Amino acid sequence: MTLDFSVVTDVWQSLVYGTLGTLFLAVAGMIIATIIGVLGVAILRTHMVIPSFLVTAFVEVIRNTPFLVQIYFIFFALPLAGVRLNPTMTAVLALGLNGGAYAIEIIRGGVESIPKGQTEAGLALGLHNHEVFRMIVLKPALRAIYPSLSSQFILLTLTTAICTSISAYELTSVGQRIEAETFRSFETYFTLTGIYLVISMVTMWTLAAIGRRAFNYPQR
Repeated sequence: MTLDFSVVTDVWQSLVYGTLGTLFLAVAGMIIATIIGVLGVAILRTHMVIPSFLVTAFVEVIRNTPFLVQIYFIFFALPLAGVRLNPTMTAVLALGLNGGAYAIEIIRGGVESIPKGQTEAGLALGLHNHEVFRMIVLKPALRAIYPSLSSQFILLTLTTAICTSISAYELTSVGQRIEAETFRSFETYFTLTGIYLVISMVTMWTLAAIGRRAFNYPQR
């Protein structure tokens, strides 16, 4: 077999746009997942029965069903209820919900690792419950679980490839189109593998840099 990588180098602009599409889906999904994670844990800490049950049910449903089924449900089933989203918005929502369920569990584990004495000390100083949660509980908890949360976000970045199943514009969809037009599967997917590796490494370095900047303070 003769390799011919010109089939991908000739369309490098499409690969760049596909990479940008993947990064957009990943970053938007991370933002939504972080918001869901923090709000979910805050609701669980209220110990209100119905809201806590809904959060727990959400986590269990998302964690115990395939992402492909989730994105299909949003894209194909929700329109029957009058909710119609384009492929990009569907992908962002599905990634955010999926990542949010895992973020809730990761953040919850970090929050529960904070000694109760710190919470009691904050209340004794006259801080409100939301101030205690934000400044005394959440920030040190995020510092403790940040590596795990970063790993989950890198996995979420790679999960964007599944979004090609609903024709969302991202790197894998571009690769599939190149392969369909050229029939050069090895060159196409070898190139995509390298690009995804670079994306993962850059994401890892970026998240590590953010972590060093955000949590650069003494433990005590």
